[in-house]
Amino acid sequence: MSKSKKPRNLPPGPVMVDVAGTRLSKEEKKRLRDPQVGGVILFARNFESREQLTDLTRKIHAARGEPLLIAVDHEGGRVQRFREDGFTALPAMASLGQSWDRDPLLAMRQATAVGFVLAAELRACGVDMSFTPVLDLDYGVSGVIGNRALHQDPRVVAMLARALSQGLALAGMAACGKHFPGHGFVEADSHHEIPVDRRSLAAILKDDAAPYEWLGDQVLPAVMPAHVIYPKVDRHPAGFSRRWVTDILRGRLNYDGVVFSDDLTMEGASVAGDILARAEAALGAGCDMVLVCNRPDLADELLGRLQFELPAESVARIRRLMPAFAAPDWDSLQADARYQHARRLQSEILSG
Repeated sequence: MSKSKKPRNLPPGPVMVDVAGTRLSKEEKKRLRDPQVGGVILFARNFESREQLTDLTRKIHAARGEPLLIAVDHEGGRVQRFREDGFTALPAMASLGQSWDRDPLLAMRQATAVGFVLAAELRACGVDMSFTPVLDLDYGVSGVIGNRALHQDPRVVAMLARALSQGLALAGMAACGKHFPGHGFVEADSHHEIPVDRRSLAAILKDDAAPYEWLGDQVLPAVMPAHVIYPKVDRHPAGFSRRWVTDILRGRLNYDGVVFSDDLTMEGASVAGDILARAEAALGAGCDMVLVCNRPDLADELLGRLQFELPAESVARIRRLMPAFAAPDWDSLQADARYQHARRLQSEILSG
């Protein structure tokens, strides 16, 4: 009787894909073994229970000899993919900014508690990272950002994001700041439109991009650029712009973490061309990994056409996002005094 083949021990590739449902299909298992794949992003459709989610993440990790990075958009408020079966209802980030206006030191403690609860619950189910915190400033004009933003003052955003990221790190999870250099000033939603921000580079760096420089890659091991065009800086959206990613973020701001593209299937990415042109534009600009969400046909098209060898420094950056220590299972987490305290502290935000 022949033994089953062990998964290939491949390094991470430059493409993050998704899966359709609560269990892996044969086609998805094959896709995850593609050398160009480096991670998987999960959505609400991938969750029906904690037990099922844990089994799904275990099988995704087992698909390769070196486990793929599993990520999710799990910020709190209206962007929280997993909400049932014991997951804590996390507050919208704007509530931390409101708490800051009343008591800055308490808000810092609450932000750390939110980050810890968020990360500890995800990690107990096998999820490696969340694309959080949002660093966009709240100008009161962006519907897609709205109460996902911490505050309008970049100094407050930086301090609360630092505290939240500390909570993530205490549970073994890396933070990802988004959407560089800032999505909050434009009204258009890059999921459905191509937003244009006509401010000068100096104005953007002074306010919107300032938290990225202040926090750096030690606090924010990953960053996601915006699908926004800033025509006074470059004609390309930030995530496809070598000026923004390589010259400004990595050069001027001295950033050395992972740079993820935002979802290449969004309308804001359409200016770059077809799916291959979008991926090549993002990787050419200096991104380490590109996301292809909700379109498995485009993911397969990209994997079939993309010829890209991820640089050694990009591989090293991506590997640094993987948790450095094992997480407790769900039952052990519920008995953890630090987790119980953090849940009580963050629940005070929701109660007013």
